Amino acid sequence: MQSKVIFPDRLYVIGMFVVTMVFNVPLNNALAALQPSAPEAGAVWAAYLKDWTFWNHVRMVASVVASGLFVAALAS
Repeated sequence: MQSKVIFPDRLYVIGMFVVTMVFNVPLNNALAALQPSAPEAGAVWAAYLKDWTFWNHVRMVASVVASGLFVAALAS
């Protein structure tokens, strides 16, 4: 049983927490530092939205797959 849980736990930690800390948090910090009235605000927001949404989808897929693998490991 232990070996069946090693992959899902690593997938969850890397896919959720590492992606959050390496990609989403810096994007959030960069956006928070931007003045809304700055001339480049629109372009920064567009890039932020695209990049943040992509990494959020990576986190979601990793979490769903890890959850499914945990359930499969528990069921076997």
